[in-house]
Amino acid sequence: MTMTDKRDTMMQDGDLVEGTLQIEAEQAQRRAIRENAQRIFRESGLAEMLKTLNRHALQGRGSFQEFDALIVFRWGTAYTRRHLWIEVEGNTIRFRMTPHLQCSAPAPLCDGEYHTFSRAMWTNHAFLLNELNKYYIKPVAETSSD
Repeated sequence: MTMTDKRDTMMQDGDLVEGTLQIEAEQAQRRAIRENAQRIFRESGLAEMLKTLNRHALQGRGSFQEFDALIVFRWGTAYTRRHLWIEVEGNTIRFRMTPHLQCSAPAPLCDGEYHTFSRAMWTNHAFLLNELNKYYIKPVAETSSD
C-alpha cells in the first residue's frame, strides 16, 4: 500500500466517523424533541383529552398518527374525512387551522394558520379542553385524493 492509499483510507475513515457522529447527534436531537413533546402532551392533559374524545364522541373510530412533535388525529369516512393537526414547538402547543383571518381574541395566539397555546394557556386545562371542543366541532376537512 502506498502512502497515498494510506492517506485516502485515513480520510475515508475520518469521513465515516464524522458521518456517524452527525447521525448520532441528529438522532439525539430528534429524541429530545420527541421527549419534550410527550412531556408537554402529558402535562397539558391533551393526550388524555384526545383519547377521551376518540373513546366517547367517536366510539373509537378515530386514528392517531404520531411523529416527533406532531399528532394528526383523523376520523370520518372517505367523504367526510376530518382531522386535528397538533404540534409542539418548544414550550407551546399549536393547532393547525384552515387558513383564515387572524382572530381578534387574545388567546390562543393566532397567526392566520395556527392557534398557539403558551405554557400559561395550556396549563389551564379547562381553557384547553374548551378550545379542543371548538376544533372538534369545526375541524379541518381533508381534501379528496381524487
